[in-house]
Amino acid sequence: MIVEQVTEPLGVIAMIYEARPNVTADAAALALKSANSCILRGGKEALHTNRILTNLIRDAIAPHLPQDSVILIENPDHALVDELLTARGLVDLVIPRGSSRLINKVVADARVPVIETGAGICTAYVAESANLEQALAIVINGKTQRPSVCNALENLLVHEAVVDRFIPRLAEELASRHTELRGDERMIRLTGCPGAVPEDYDTEYLDYILSAKTVSSTEEAIAFINEHGTHHSDVILTEDYREARRFLEDVDSACVYVNASTRFSDGAEFGYGAEIGISTQKMHARGPFGLNELTTTKYLITGEGQVRE
Repeated sequence: MIVEQVTEPLGVIAMIYEARPNVTADAAALALKSANSCILRGGKEALHTNRILTNLIRDAIAPHLPQDSVILIENPDHALVDELLTARGLVDLVIPRGSSRLINKVVADARVPVIETGAGICTAYVAESANLEQALAIVINGKTQRPSVCNALENLLVHEAVVDRFIPRLAEELASRHTELRGDERMIRLTGCPGAVPEDYDTEYLDYILSAKTVSSTEEAIAFINEHGTHHSDVILTEDYREARRFLEDVDSACVYVNASTRFSDGAEFGYGAEIGISTQKMHARGPFGLNELTTTKYLITGEGQVRE
């Protein structure tokens, strides 16, 4: 008896996304390359661009594949999204990309499998042993290089032993980049920055706002991240190997960093090529969601009359 494990496509993938028309091209290309078909439902803000891109893709594949392997839903009626989310037997997978509000709606309402992507409340923790020059550069990059994406920093934790040296310098650098620091009482005394309220630590602003807090230990930092983060990307700045390993093992996120910017959470940056998003769940894929993750497996068994005893 011969047992083979082979790869096959998932089937029909519905992409529900907001604003960014690059998702139209990325999703269609990845779906077709992995032998899937896709239904695209973008935001009304980019409807005309999405329509042009989809028509170009459909024209390009016409000599080789059915044009309806890629379909754009142009009607902005939200009821059509609800139909997609409940189309068991017709849609094999739904992937939402956009705000946490959109993602939460899809996860709550879907009756077909969902890959939860994108929402990024990412945190940097500056440990007691951190190289503060390096930490400053990484936090600035993670927050200000492109604040409107899911792998940008939203929260900052600083160990109490280094907060007096680190926060004033950071506040100055952030101010020069028109970025608002919101801190706890100690940081307010050090810099005069606005105070952070509890809701700040649970908000993905996607803007030039960084919410910061003083912590007394790595254990406290890890607990904070696991409670307030979205399991996307988090980083520790430290020169202590044991501390770094503890952080890597105990933070429950798709991408966990030591001494590098969370802005690297991207399929292309990891060397995997294009991605549909960053999966923040554990099944069936986690992290950059690309070609391999758009397939599943099945087993082919060829026998010669064998029966099980």
